Amino acid sequence: MLVSMVETMAKARANMYCIPALSAANEITVKAAIAAAEEKNAPLIMLYMFNTGKVDDILSYGYMATRLAEKASVPVSIILDHGSSFDHCMLAMRAGFSDVMLDKSSEPYEVNAAEVAAVAKVAHAVGVGVEAEFGHVGTGDKYDDAADTVFTVPSEAVSFLADSGADTLAVSVGTSHGVYKGTPKIDFDLLAELHEVVPAPLVIHGGSGTGEENLHRMCRMGANKLNIANELMQGCVRGVESNDCTGFGAYGFFNYITNGYKEVALHMFDLCGATGQA
Repeated sequence: MLVSMVETMAKARANMYCIPALSAANEITVKAAIAAAEEKNAPLIMLYMFNTGKVDDILSYGYMATRLAEKASVPVSIILDHGSSFDHCMLAMRAGFSDVMLDKSSEPYEVNAAEVAAVAKVAHAVGVGVEAEFGHVGTGDKYDDAADTVFTVPSEAVSFLADSGADTLAVSVGTSHGVYKGTPKIDFDLLAELHEVVPAPLVIHGGSGTGEENLHRMCRMGANKLNIANELMQGCVRGVESNDCTGFGAYGFFNYITNGYKEVALHMFDLCGATGQA
């Protein structure tokens, strides 16, 4: 069933577990993500990044993904990940997405809050959930560059949530997008404080490569959505590399991708505590 992640994340927050948000950009990975969620009887959030900027791409994706989600036996949400503009968020809603993220975390507080509020006004009118980011999660290749990451300030996060109208909040506590250059250093005390004072589910971006113990601990301490992308793609690569793709073996190529993706996804449901929570 297709539902807004606002609904499933509220349950996750109340019961202190986390929902894996899996990058699923095409039919192969969408089907693999849903199959893994159904196998684990777990809620699922699927991430789609509008990288191409082509209207037909997001509309055709939405047509495919929403229909597969509607047929699923578990709650499935589809969110525009790191939406860069009001227009892109509107396109995602038109495409049938259950949720949208407008990422203006690099902008000043006032700009970030105002632009998210404009999206939220429309989204809430049609039952679509809104994620915003406050603080800034940088990229792994610049992990040791202090200027690339801005940690979330709890008191400001509370005000930002009220000013922006966001339903869920992505926070910066030491994770990073992509592959880490350096060792992840998570501020668990900050995460605990954010969970205590922010009256909304919390999102962690940059789950890949953060380390299983770090992820498990964050999920126990108040993270309710964990974004995973690179680790899933690495699983797809391993799925192909572990099989013989020469000759007739090449006909199994897409199955190898599916199996590699699912192996990572299944583990993430267990790690996040989402198994059995559908």
